[in-house]
Amino acid sequence: MNTKVLKLDYLKLNPAHLAEAAKALSDGGLVIIPTETVYGIAADALDKKAIERLAKIKERHKDKPFSFLIDTKYKIEEFARGIPVSAYKLIDKFWPGPLTIVLKSKDTGTVGLRMPDDEIALKIIELAKVPVVCPSANISGKPAPINFDQAIKDLDGLVDLAIDAGSTKLGLESTVVDLTVDPPKIIREGAIKKEEIEGVIKKKIILFICTGNSCRSVMAEGLLKKKLAELGRKDIEVFSAGLTASSFGATAETTDLLIKEGINMSTHRSRAVDKDLIKKSDLILVMERLHEERIMRFAPEVKNRVFLLKEFAKINDNNLNIEDPIGRPADFYAKTFATIKQAIERIAAIL
Repeated sequence: MNTKVLKLDYLKLNPAHLAEAAKALSDGGLVIIPTETVYGIAADALDKKAIERLAKIKERHKDKPFSFLIDTKYKIEEFARGIPVSAYKLIDKFWPGPLTIVLKSKDTGTVGLRMPDDEIALKIIELAKVPVVCPSANISGKPAPINFDQAIKDLDGLVDLAIDAGSTKLGLESTVVDLTVDPPKIIREGAIKKEEIEGVIKKKIILFICTGNSCRSVMAEGLLKKKLAELGRKDIEVFSAGLTASSFGATAETTDLLIKEGINMSTHRSRAVDKDLIKKSDLILVMERLHEERIMRFAPEVKNRVFLLKEFAKINDNNLNIEDPIGRPADFYAKTFATIKQAIERIAAIL
């Protein structure tokens, strides 16, 4: 019996066809779907019979796990544990896209995850509402299919449903990076080159956090960027954010103090800190213990990367908070700026 084929056009997707493919998948069927890299065979990861069929078709040893496709990057925490900073950096840069990351799984062993840059694949995964594994649609050892004709050639009658969407956008398999080892290991170089992966992983991200992202964190960001430029450091990115920020500029006092240091932050617009920014940061420097406590509340996994900025300043007092200068006189602003500058000098020296 031949496999049922549904033709889909990216310019005008048929909702009924997408729903049918998703139902076939959630009912335990095997479905050929396109991604931007190659065609794959999708199956419900929790359906033992479906996985056994998939392994048999692929002629793959049962001990070799299949990678998962997910429809949103936020699902990685449903599958993995002990997720390193490098994973969030790579996700931020390359997802959705042709990158598979290998992480420690929730139970034992490892798990491969990818968020494809393909509207059809993402919609089917979303509608199926089951965890989806999706190896390439070929017998092991044969080339991965980059168009529908290649995908169906050896699998017609072996899978339940197939989506025909023509040729894939990239025609190259995803790059696979193992992040369970240090340094990370590239298992397969595909659409994303090794140099690109290594460049993202090696770049450090420093994040300064205050309340409104209009004075203290802006001072710190401006000062560190200047210092790093003087040192010729291009391997570090610097950001600032606030816990309660909305889109406004730096205070006039902050702008003036920075200008005296030859730093122009006139285009700065405050931003609210979010989990994505926090999780991809190698070092998070806050102005007050209150900020530290708030971060720990919604991202406890970054505990070992959060420090009070004043800890790096050579000031002998027991108060490690850098108080908010908003509404204070000019001399208070100047004192705040001096404390931050001293801390930045030390941080730049040890980065």
